[in-house]
Amino acid sequence: MKTLFSCKNTLLAAAVSAALITTGCNKPAAQAAAPSEVELTTIEQKVTYIVGYRMAKQAQQGEFALDKTVMGMAIQDVASEKEPRIAQEEQQKIMMEFQTQQEEKRAAEAKKLGAENLAKGKAFLDENAKKDGVKVTESGLQYKVISAAEEGAASPKAEDTVKVHYHGTLIDGTVFDSSKDRGEPVSFPVSGVIQGWVEGLQLMKVGEKFELYIPAELAYGENGTGPIGPNSALVFEVELLEINPEAPAGHGGAHGAAHGGDDPHAH
Repeated sequence: MKTLFSCKNTLLAAAVSAALITTGCNKPAAQAAAPSEVELTTIEQKVTYIVGYRMAKQAQQGEFALDKTVMGMAIQDVASEKEPRIAQEEQQKIMMEFQTQQEEKRAAEAKKLGAENLAKGKAFLDENAKKDGVKVTESGLQYKVISAAEEGAASPKAEDTVKVHYHGTLIDGTVFDSSKDRGEPVSFPVSGVIQGWVEGLQLMKVGEKFELYIPAELAYGENGTGPIGPNSALVFEVELLEINPEAPAGHGGAHGAAHGGDDPHAH
């Protein structure tokens, strides 16, 4: 039975890259010329291209440089039905060792970035604390009242649910999430968000708009999340719209918004 990667049908050669494998089944890689373009007409060709593209893309995203000559040799071995040059048990050990190396590399990079972010955040907050209207709480949270509420307006408690509009940025102004940009406020439990929000919300009254300047230890700390790097200080503009809003009929309510995973302020 003809295999997908046989000599007569070297589809993966064109798919992974022009130099990934040789143009002839027996020609040494060093002597091989780049294969010509292959028109993707059959389903086998298209599937092969997808497999090759995804494989190369995965390696690229993992910051791993594929050795094209070795990759070609491996494909040729499979096509020729040869035994693998590395035994299966040894393959597992090697891959585990490689995975450990990659994890250690990522951890070292995250530690370095975290230290840099921590220093930048401290410098930003030290300067920000000197600005007019900025107040600093005992925890290190900084806030500024942008617009005050009417007299007698209520403040939320930890057990309440709130409805807010927010706009979140890193200290360099990069926007990582914004209900204002989406044009739709969100509702969530006060106690279901990062500590800087838990404290900041309870300082606010309905109708007020604050700017919160949150140190890393009151945000996502050394882990970070998504576009928020490790030990990042954050800036939020927050407008408190309601306390304990009614959930729309057929909607999951405030808990869905707070714990849905898309909101940067959720735990």
